[in-house]
Amino acid sequence: MAGVLRAERVWVETFTGLRVDQFGRLLKAVRERGGEGCGWGRPWRLPLAERVLLVAVYYRTNLTMRQLGPLLAIEPARASQDAVERLWIVDGTLVPVRDRKVGASSRNYRFSANVQVIVDAETRLVVATARPVPGNTADAKAWRDSGLAAHCEGVTVLGDGAYINTGLIVPHRKRPGRPLLKAEEEDNAQHRRVRARVEHTFSRMKNYKILRDCRQRGNGLHHAVQAVARMHNLALAA
Repeated sequence: MAGVLRAERVWVETFTGLRVDQFGRLLKAVRERGGEGCGWGRPWRLPLAERVLLVAVYYRTNLTMRQLGPLLAIEPARASQDAVERLWIVDGTLVPVRDRKVGASSRNYRFSANVQVIVDAETRLVVATARPVPGNTADAKAWRDSGLAAHCEGVTVLGDGAYINTGLIVPHRKRPGRPLLKAEEEDNAQHRRVRARVEHTFSRMKNYKILRDCRQRGNGLHHAVQAVARMHNLALAA
């Protein structure tokens, strides 16, 4: 049996209802039936013993995403004493969903939900996430309705051009008959460079397949986003 399970035998006995030697026999049976191979697709990331333990825990406890998700949720950060020196970025990302009460047909030509996310520009850690709204909701409205502004008091927050008139720092806009000044173009270029960090964060978060096609209903997507945000932060802080 894997060393991690020998070291944490209490986990096996508590969560599966099997003694370690009994779990070892179960693991042996799975291995003899070809459990080491994944058959098709990407290779398994977890060792066989941990995969069997995971399934056994699921069957014994019947804990579902709906029950575990809220326990993994990230806790929204609030501005600290050095808030003046902090720089946060906000943006919305579209998550394809199946629940017709959560999503709407949106600009990515799929039935999606709009999730507003705040990211720390320096650390790339997720600061807070909002409840999803239908994917055809404008980012400015989604931001105003999200309540996330309460977490940003005293912090400089960047947004793209969709967040005009929201109090966020947005790029300079071209106006009819008035081209941008050189200094304004330089400001916009710097703005784009910094704001790209939130897109990088979205890319990393969407390594979790649930954010590429969420089949959860009700609060399932909200809990999934919060849980993925916490795991993303833990991975960066390691």
